[in-house]
Amino acid sequence: MTMATMNVSLPEQMKEWVEAQVGTGRFGNSSDYVRNLIRQDQDYQDKREALVQALIEGEESGESKRSVQDIFTAVKKKHGIDV
Repeated sequence: MTMATMNVSLPEQMKEWVEAQVGTGRFGNSSDYVRNLIRQDQDYQDKREALVQALIEGEESGESKRSVQDIFTAVKKKHGIDV
């Protein structure tokens, strides 16, 4: 994988936060931390879009005898969203 460089300006408080996260040992450096945040956001957006699409499909499929909560729980479970 080719890596590109991107410079990001942060307020001092955010910079200190990133450095503290790296200091925990969970991340090798600030770039690892930022890449992790981006991956998490991508995953969140993918799951959110799947949920929206499932809700649209459900709405278009007609009336159901299940409760809204039952449907919502089933959709979240199907798409791996914390129930």
